[in-house]
Amino acid sequence: MRYILVTGGVISGIGKGIIASSVGTILKSCGLRVTAIKIDPYINIDAGTFSPYEHGEVFVLDDGGEVDLDLGNYERFLDIRLTKDNNLTTGKIYQSVINKERRGDYLGKTVQVVPHITDAIQEWVMKQAKVSVDDDGAEPQVCVIELGGTVGDIESMPFIEAFRQFQFKVKRENFCNIHVSLIPMPNTTGEQKTKPTQNSVRELRGLGLSPDLIMCRCATALETAVKEKISMFCHVEPTQVVCVHDVSSVYKVPLILENQGVVNYFCQRLNLPVDMRHRKMHTKWKEMADRADRFLEHVSIALVGKYTKLSDSYTSVIKALQHSALAINHKLEVKYIDSADLEPATLKDEPVKYHEAWQKLCSSNGVLVPGGFGVRGTEGKILAINWARRQGKPFLGVCLGMQLAVCEFARNFPPMISNLMFKEPQSILKKGTDTDLR
Repeated sequence: MRYILVTGGVISGIGKGIIASSVGTILKSCGLRVTAIKIDPYINIDAGTFSPYEHGEVFVLDDGGEVDLDLGNYERFLDIRLTKDNNLTTGKIYQSVINKERRGDYLGKTVQVVPHITDAIQEWVMKQAKVSVDDDGAEPQVCVIELGGTVGDIESMPFIEAFRQFQFKVKRENFCNIHVSLIPMPNTTGEQKTKPTQNSVRELRGLGLSPDLIMCRCATALETAVKEKISMFCHVEPTQVVCVHDVSSVYKVPLILENQGVVNYFCQRLNLPVDMRHRKMHTKWKEMADRADRFLEHVSIALVGKYTKLSDSYTSVIKALQHSALAINHKLEVKYIDSADLEPATLKDEPVKYHEAWQKLCSSNGVLVPGGFGVRGTEGKILAINWARRQGKPFLGVCLGMQLAVCEFARNFPPMISNLMFKEPQSILKKGTDTDLR
């Protein structure tokens, strides 16, 4: 088993999940069996109780596990099926260690972060890495591990220490560290700055991990002089500094990494049994990524929800829309509309916001109302549903969105609803009301 650890520096939300998914994708396209683990340093047991504004969308796995949204990226990129144990949190680790202590498994010893917590982390990773995630049931060959948060955070320290020990346990030739860092470019100077990356790598090395690849997130392509400077100050070869600049689609990231020799590096560093001859997955992926830039037709979908200030709150819905638009060769435009802005109360308090929200809705080709919790904004969702029905616009309700669609229909067609309650379905169909039922 080969292990690839992805850490992050400077800021959180830098794109570690996409990079981890992309690394797994290019390795899988070379004929390797790949699995993925996401580590979140928060104390929550899982992401099920989070507000979407706290940590983005909760992604639900096939086994019912409510996990971090990055596991959704892993499944989409790698075409695998993960379980709730592929998402490891501080809460899960401490809960398992405390349960062992209560059972007396430690034989009266003092339970400490080192070695008990760090050992539990390593055991969990080694055990879960062997679990098959493909339909054939074969054991994976490579495990990509994403450590959430930022190097230097207090909550991530036990995990950093665990992997410092882990690299010696599994041997250096089976362990590789990718460090994802930000290269800011202030508008005042227009110069790419390397100091945050230097400090981040220095801190990581001080904790016992030396990055094998430094992946630099930047707005534009990394300049040669900047790459050489990072190489000199971060103790890596220039070929080990990889540029991951902003692109029009996240599905281009695997191609960016491959073009910079990442596969060849992994082959040498981890001695991977790579087959570069028959790469159908890579060919299809390149066609998909290239095709996305050539679309001329546009389709706009109004997403009417309660958490529209953070697009990560609806990641799965957005990805489903993107894949659908890709399948019919259309460029997707998602119009985020806060459902509360559609309500009459907003017209009284903030009329500009009210009219802007309705203008977005009325100029859309379709309406999607996703799930949500609580009373706030539900009337706005019902108003959007009512508009879509009356205008004959394509509509999709997900979870609460579908329930509110039923409520909207019941409010506006009460006689029909009462008839449906007291008549047999077959007798209604015979009377020709099947159109109304649909």
